Formats: sequence, C-alpha cells, structure tokens
Amino acid sequence: MNIKKNDTVIVLSGKSKGKIGKVITAMPADNKVIVEGVNVATCHVKARKQNDVSGIVKREIPIRVDKVQLYCSHCKMGVRTGAKVDGDKKLRVCKKCGKEI
Repeated sequence: MNIKKNDTVIVLSGKSKGKIGKVITAMPADNKVIVEGVNVATCHVKARKQNDVSGIVKREIPIRVDKVQLYCSHCKMGVRTGAKVDGDKKLRVCKKCGKEI
C-alpha cells in the first residue's frame, strides 16, 4: 500500500468523487484509509456515563485504498508515484512532474 498517514489524496469514485483530503488513518491489513471530510456517516451516540453527551455525530468511515490516489500539489491532480534515492533516503516522487510528494 503506497498511501500513508498525513498524505493528501483525491477520491476517484463513489459519492465523494473529486474531493481532496488528508489521510487520518491508514489500515494496511484491511486495505482501507480514513480521509478527512470524505465518506462521512451520521451515527447516533448514546450516553454511556452521566457526564457523556448523547446525540447525532458525523464521523468519517474507512474507504478502500483503491478508490483514492495520491494528489500532487504541483500537477493539481491524482498521480502515480515512483521512487528516487537521495543519499541514504528513499523518496516518493510524482511520475508526471518528478517533484517530491
């Protein structure tokens, strides 16, 4: 899985198609990611303790990783990535423009 936490991604399909957001959580075992502001569901929360608040809460739900693509801020679109070795570091670069992601 080439998408990690804090990456900026664009949604390729579904109800949130075209939205750009930051990855909050990556779950490589399930091939899913949680993206900020994408795939939001309404959940009814019940108060479990006396001080807890009950009500309706909006929450991001995991989305499959094959429905998102890394977003290059230089190209302004979703792109594939390549690897570039700089000294002892391995960097991810955009295949279109060659800039570091």
